[in-house]
Amino acid sequence: MSARAEAVEERGRRILAAARALFVELPFEAITLEVIAARAGVTLQTVLRRFGSKSRLIATTAEDGIAEVGAQRGRAPVGNAPTAVANLFDHYEEWGDVSLRLLAQEERFEEIGAITRRARALHAAWVERVFGPDLARCGEASRSVRRAQLIAICDVYLWKLLRRDLGLPRTEAENAVLGLVEALRTAGEP
Repeated sequence: MSARAEAVEERGRRILAAARALFVELPFEAITLEVIAARAGVTLQTVLRRFGSKSRLIATTAEDGIAEVGAQRGRAPVGNAPTAVANLFDHYEEWGDVSLRLLAQEERFEEIGAITRRARALHAAWVERVFGPDLARCGEASRSVRRAQLIAICDVYLWKLLRRDLGLPRTEAENAVLGLVEALRTAGEP
């Protein structure tokens, strides 16, 4: 790859990193292409040439983020609740605040709603894969309830409650979620 092509790729990475960082810091309407360009250390024209619009930049940032999240969450082993919950907390410690900011804005902005819908689907698929053996042991009538329980227990809002609202250290919060998961795993039919 030529030095020029490498520089173009590096600018693209900086722009995406700036957009991702700004999602944590600012409400969506305050994130302008000018703000992203300044954070990335490039001109507005560079951002426009590379991505065309705020919507396209947000979609590209989301694609990269969802791919990264999918890869990270994909490392959770099937049927091993302690390691799966540790994987979940690794994810929330890195992405939880971004997720909460997106969820708070999903009804106001279609671009954000598209991201949160994909994230919910990814989360549900993670629960189905990781806890698949437990769900398979449930009768057909109760499987959807058990799936819903596991989705709720493993949701970012419970992480927020334990870590942000109650201020529990990660180990205690993780053990609290693991305790709920294990109680479900050993419980009878819902």
